[in-house]
Amino acid sequence: MFKVGDKVVYPMHGAGVIEAIEEREVLGKKRKYYILRLPLGDMKVMIPLESEQAVGLREVIDEKEIQEVIKILKEPRSNGSGNWNRRYRANLEKMRSGNIYQLAEVVGNLSRREHDQGLSTGERKMLENARQMLISELALARNAEKNQVENMLEKLLA
Repeated sequence: MFKVGDKVVYPMHGAGVIEAIEEREVLGKKRKYYILRLPLGDMKVMIPLESEQAVGLREVIDEKEIQEVIKILKEPRSNGSGNWNRRYRANLEKMRSGNIYQLAEVVGNLSRREHDQGLSTGERKMLENARQMLISELALARNAEKNQVENMLEKLLA
């Protein structure tokens, strides 16, 4: 169970901080909820405590894991499927997993593909979403500003 002030990641939404744990009545049922503030899009999200595992809520990564993410971002692109539809579905599945390493793989692969041969509109939007999710977690993990992490990411992917 998480506590107020914990830095957590909500898959497909990004990283944030638990601001409160409150009991609320929703649809006639009283439950306890994490009140999570996500800097990405300045959103506030309520997640039922009993659903934390089902939705994949997890702690923000530490410095050792950040180094592994950086290593993944520097790796050469995997060939993946030539079919954009299969590639898109595979990347979406990786993003939904909530696994930071798979997210870094998506960002690295799509960034390199964009540089080499361009992306479809759907993949370009996916890349932007994946980048923002990665940036939100790295910024929280390093207590850094968003623009500092964006600059670091640009250098790694150049």
